[in-house]
Amino acid sequence: MHRFPIKAGALPRFRRRVAALALLSMAAGTVTALAASPAMAAVACDVTYTTNDWQGGFTASVSVKNLGDPLNGWTLGFTFPTTTQKLSQGWSATWAQSGQAVTARNLDWNGALATGASTSIGFNGTWSGSNPKPTAFTVNGTTCGGTTPVNQAPTATITSPSAGATFTAPATVAIAAGAADSDGTVAKVDFFNGTTLLGSDTTSPYAYSWANVAAGSYSITARATDDKGAATTSSPVGITVTGTSTTPAVVVTPATLAVAEGSNANLSVRLSQAPTANVTVSTARTSGDTDLTASAGASLTFTSSNWNTAQTVRISAAEDADQTSGSAVFTSTATGHTSATATATEVDNDSTGGNNEYIQRFTTLYNKLKDPANGYFSAQGVPYHSVETFLVEAPDHGHETTSEAYSYYLWLEAAYGKVTGDWSKFNAAWASMEKYIIPATADQPTNSFYNPSKPATYAGEWDDIKQYPSTLDGGVSVGVDPIANELKTAYGTSDVYGMHWLIDVDNTYGFGRCGDGTTKPAYINTYQRGPEESVFETIPQPSCDTFKHGGTNGYLDLFTKDSSYAKQWKYTNAPDADARAVQVAYWAHTWATEQGKAADVATTVGKAAKMGDYLRYSMYDKYFKKQGCTSTSCAAGTGKDSSAYLMSWYYAWGGANDTSAGWAWRIGSSHNHSGYQNPMAAWALSNVTALKPKGATAVQDWTTSTKRQLEFYRWLQSTEGAIAGGATNSWQGHYAAPPSTLPTFYGMAYDWQPVYHDPPSNQWFGFQAWSMERVAELYYATGNADAKVVLDKWVKWATDNTTINANGTYQIPSTLVWTGQPDTWNASSPGSNSGLHVSIRDYTTDVGVAGSYAKVLTYYAAKSGNATAKAVAKGLLDGIWQNNQDAKGVSVAETKADYSRLNDPVYVPSGWTGKMPNGDVINSSSTFMSIRSFYKNDPDWPKVDSYLKGTGPAPTFNYHRFWAQVDVAVALAEYGRLFP
Repeated sequence: MHRFPIKAGALPRFRRRVAALALLSMAAGTVTALAASPAMAAVACDVTYTTNDWQGGFTASVSVKNLGDPLNGWTLGFTFPTTTQKLSQGWSATWAQSGQAVTARNLDWNGALATGASTSIGFNGTWSGSNPKPTAFTVNGTTCGGTTPVNQAPTATITSPSAGATFTAPATVAIAAGAADSDGTVAKVDFFNGTTLLGSDTTSPYAYSWANVAAGSYSITARATDDKGAATTSSPVGITVTGTSTTPAVVVTPATLAVAEGSNANLSVRLSQAPTANVTVSTARTSGDTDLTASAGASLTFTSSNWNTAQTVRISAAEDADQTSGSAVFTSTATGHTSATATATEVDNDSTGGNNEYIQRFTTLYNKLKDPANGYFSAQGVPYHSVETFLVEAPDHGHETTSEAYSYYLWLEAAYGKVTGDWSKFNAAWASMEKYIIPATADQPTNSFYNPSKPATYAGEWDDIKQYPSTLDGGVSVGVDPIANELKTAYGTSDVYGMHWLIDVDNTYGFGRCGDGTTKPAYINTYQRGPEESVFETIPQPSCDTFKHGGTNGYLDLFTKDSSYAKQWKYTNAPDADARAVQVAYWAHTWATEQGKAADVATTVGKAAKMGDYLRYSMYDKYFKKQGCTSTSCAAGTGKDSSAYLMSWYYAWGGANDTSAGWAWRIGSSHNHSGYQNPMAAWALSNVTALKPKGATAVQDWTTSTKRQLEFYRWLQSTEGAIAGGATNSWQGHYAAPPSTLPTFYGMAYDWQPVYHDPPSNQWFGFQAWSMERVAELYYATGNADAKVVLDKWVKWATDNTTINANGTYQIPSTLVWTGQPDTWNASSPGSNSGLHVSIRDYTTDVGVAGSYAKVLTYYAAKSGNATAKAVAKGLLDGIWQNNQDAKGVSVAETKADYSRLNDPVYVPSGWTGKMPNGDVINSSSTFMSIRSFYKNDPDWPKVDSYLKGTGPAPTFNYHRFWAQVDVAVALAEYGRLFP
C-alpha cells in the first residue's frame, strides 16, 4: 500500500505511509486537542498476466482469481520461458525467483480470497532477446485453468488543442481526440475539464466544441471506452483562457526560461485569436545578456488555420569561460498585435571549467516543472501535490497540496537562484506560501485571548477509531506554555507564523473559506482519530468550521465529546515542512552571499528565522507535561521541562470565530519520529546570524536541539545502520504506562512505529533518505563529527543494498522490517544496540526517493571523499535520466493495489448524520467513496472502478508528485555543483 505519514492533521510526503493522529477541536468555552499458512481448500483458479515491455525491461501485472473454496493464504507459482527473464522487484506479494521458477506469496492484507474474489499483484523485470509470457500458473501447487484472455484497453490522445494553447474569453475551444482499439472497437470518447465531464462523442473523428469558456487555467483529457468496457484516459493538456480582449496579441509561454550555458531551450509562440490574413511573428533579444540569442524560429508565420498551434523559438546560451549568469528579455512582435515578452536566464555551467551535464539536466527538468502546460501549478501559482487528480495517499486528492510541497517549491527556486543568480523566484515562492498556506490574521482572529498558563483542555488519543469522539477532561493537569509571551514580545503579535499542513487548492470539496463555498485555495483537514485511522477512513472537514456543512455541530462532534460546541478555526503544522523551509533558506542565504546578492534574499531569510521561532512548539509535549510522563496524573511542565528538544509530529493552534466570546488554544505533540528530525535546520537557527530568531530563548533552544537530534539518531541506529522509529512521551496517546521492558530516551519510551500503524510508520525507506539528507547536509556544511558517525554506518548499509545495472536500471530498499530494540540511552556511554536489527522486505524504483537518497550520498561523498557514495549517487541520477524521463518530468509505473480500500467503511457513530458540501450523506453507512462522489467524475475512475468490481487489474499510474520531481531536480543541481 502507498500511504503517508500524518499528524494531528498535518503531514509531509508519501510513498509508503499513512495515517494517523490526533484531533484538534473546541467545545464551547473549552479548549481541547486530540489528537499465513495456506488453508486446506479445494483450489481452482484463473490467472491473467499482462506486461508493459521496453527494451531490456518490463512491468508485469498479474491478477489471481479464486474459483474454488475460500483461501486463507496463497502462493502463486510460474516459470519464465527463457533463462534471461529476471525478477527485479515486486509489490503486493513476497516475490522470489530460483532459476526460471518464480513464486509470489500473499501479504497479510491480501491473503484471504473468498470464492470469486481476485487480487492484483505485479513486478518489474528484465529480459534480453525476447520476453514471452509464462504458459502455466499454480496456486498452492494446483495448476490453474489457464490464463484468461485479457481485453486490450483502447488508446486515447488529445490532438487539439495543443498543450499550452491560449484563448480569449468568452472562448470556444474545439477539442479533438484520436482513439483506437487493437482488439475491438471504440464505443465512445468522453471529454473532461479536470473531473468535470464536458461531453461525449461516439463516432470518429472524436470531437467536442466547448463554448463560452471563462478566463482561467484548464486541464483537458479524453477518455476512450471500448466495446468491452475497458477505458483509457489521455495525458492531460493544459490550456489558458485570458480575459476578454478585442485586440489580437502574440502569446509566448513560458514567461521565464532557464537556458544552460552551451545549450538551448524553447519558447512556445502562438496568436490569441484567428487572423484574417497571414501574420509574421518576429522574436529578438531586446535587452540583456548578449550570450543569449534566438537561434531558430526568430521569424514564424501563422495562418487562420494554425494560429493556435504552438511554434517554437529556440533560445541558445553561448559557452564561455566566465562564472556568472545573465538574463535577457526576448520580445515577440507582429503587425497589429500586442507584443509579448519572455525572460531567459543563462545557467552557468563553469566551475572548474567545461560542460556540466547535471546542471543542464536540472535546467531541462526545471523548465518542465514551470511550463504551465504540464499542470504542476494552479491558476493562483500554488503547487499541486501531483499533476494527476486521482491520487489517494496522505492527501486524499492529487489537487490538494501540503506544506511539504511548498517547502519543495522553495527548494526548486533556491537551486534556480544558485545556478542563475536570479533570486526573485525564490522570494516569490515564499510570498506565495505566506499568502496561501500560512494563516493570515483574518484566518486566526482570536489569538489575543490565548492564555499560556492554560494552553488547552485534555482529551485522549485512542488506537480504536470507535473510541471517538474523545471526551474532554478538564481534570487532567496541563502545563504552562513557556514561549508564547516571548514570541509576542519579539514580533508584536499573538498570531502564529507557521504553515497549516493541507489545503484544497481547487476547492474540490466546496468548503471555501469559513463556509463561503467559493474561495480557493481552502484550508481543510482530514486525519483526526488516532494511529489506526488510514486515509481511507478519514472524514474531510474545513479548518474553519461554521457549522454550514457536516451535522448540527459541523464536524466537531465526530472527534470530541461535549455538551455544546462553538464555531471555530484550527490549524495543524507539519514541523518537517517548516524545518525544510528553514533549511532551504540557509542555502539561499549562503549561495546568494557567495554571489554578492545577500540583500536580494535578506527579507525572506528573516521570515524563515521567524518561522523557526514558532517551530519550537514542535519540541513540546502535547499538553506541556514534563518529559517521562507515564500517566494522566504526571506532573505538568512549568517551563522548558516539557520540551524534548526534538521535532515532533505536529504542533497545532485554534480558537473561536466569535471575537466577542473569544478563546484560543495551542498544543505541541508527544510523539517523535526519526524521519522528522532536521539537525541542519536546528544548527542554522542557532549559528547563522541571518537565521537566528528573535525569541529570547530561541537560539539556546535550537543549540540544545541540534545536539539532542543527533543523539536521537545514535540511539535509534540499528546494528546494520538504518534508523529505527522513535519515542513518545504519551504512550498510546493518553499517557498510559509503557511496557517496563521498553528502553527510554530522556524519559520517553521507544516506539518502533511512532504516530501511525496502518501501515507501520517507519517501514518506508523514504523516511531514511529524507532524514539522512539533512544529516548529510549538516556534515557537509560543518564537518560535525556526530553526524559523520551516523552517516558512516548508514551509507554503508544503504549502498550495500542498492543495485545499479549496466543499462541504468536500479533498485533501492523500499519496505523495512524491524526486530529488537535499542539500549536505553546513556549520553556519556552510548550502547551498541546489538539487539536492534533491520531487514529489507522489498525494493523499489521510486524516482523521488532515489533523488533524495542521491542527495544524501552526494553531500556525504563531497565531504568525506567516499568513492562508493559518489558512484552510487551518479548511478542513480544517470539511471533516472536514462530510463525514467517523460514529457512532464520523471516517473515510474505504479500499480495501486491499495485502491481496493476505496470502498472501506468510514466510521461514523450511530445516529450521527450530516452532509458534505456537494450533498454526499455522512452517516454510519458511509465509505471513503460515498463521501467523495466527485471521484466518479474523474477521467481515471473507470479503470479504478473495474478493479473495485473485480473485472480489471489493479490500476497502474505514472504519477508526477511535485516533491518527487523537485527531489530529482535538486539532486541533479547539487551533484553538478559539488562534482563539476
